Amino acid sequence: MANIKAADVAKLRKMTGAGMMDCKKALVEADGDFERAKELIREKGLAIANKRADREASEGAVIAKTVKDDTVGVMIALNCETDFVAKNDDFVALANSILEAAAENLPANVDELKNIEINGQKIGDLVVERSGVTGEKMEIAFYDKVEAAQVAAYIHMGNKLSTLVGLNTKVDPQIGLNIAMQVAAMNPAGVDKDSVSQEVIDKELEIGREQARQEGKKEELLDKIAQGKLQKFFKENTLLNQEFVQEGKISVRDYLKKQNPELTVTEFKRFGLSN
Repeated sequence: MANIKAADVAKLRKMTGAGMMDCKKALVEADGDFERAKELIREKGLAIANKRADREASEGAVIAKTVKDDTVGVMIALNCETDFVAKNDDFVALANSILEAAAENLPANVDELKNIEINGQKIGDLVVERSGVTGEKMEIAFYDKVEAAQVAAYIHMGNKLSTLVGLNTKVDPQIGLNIAMQVAAMNPAGVDKDSVSQEVIDKELEIGREQARQEGKKEELLDKIAQGKLQKFFKENTLLNQEFVQEGKISVRDYLKKQNPELTVTEFKRFGLSN
């Protein structure tokens, strides 16, 4: 049997982030073989992940950043089960390292992100290992990116919600941040009415007709009334048409035009732990 020294345990802990006792047990079982010990810790994480697969991972960290001179923005959500774990320094560090890897590699989707390596380990394996350390289900719940002439990123207090906003031209970064905060606060359904899905439009029309019907309106007027309600929906729920919350009385579109007549939003992303 190998002589397991405290330095060996500390080394494995640094490599995996697992607890000291877990590292010692793994090294003992692996007879001092570090690679096998790392595998044992990962297997423990997989076992916990499988055991808790039906649990809801509704806490975590949603973070975003911009790179390439603010022309690209990335956002990730690393979820766990409890707020206690979400606030743990090691969990936050893992989330940030995943974000950095996403920013550097710009993967196409979550699966590609999971296969990126950090210090020789795939991100997917790192998440599994961390699950083994905490005893909680963990998952990368969201990843996306925005590319534009200028991109702004906003992380709401507590890492519970983040947004990315793409603009069609370079402006003062504060302007982009203002719009990213608008997206966080107002949760628009699209940039403008043209970007609202037909499914959402059909649903709003049906709601409008049913509301009018419940109010006793004549059947032949229901479609017209529903169209009027749809226009109100567009005004309140599409970014460019919403009231700009920081000033009031003007729309986001008007706020942007005040800065630059050609300035507009190309796209946005928003994700929160309640999504």
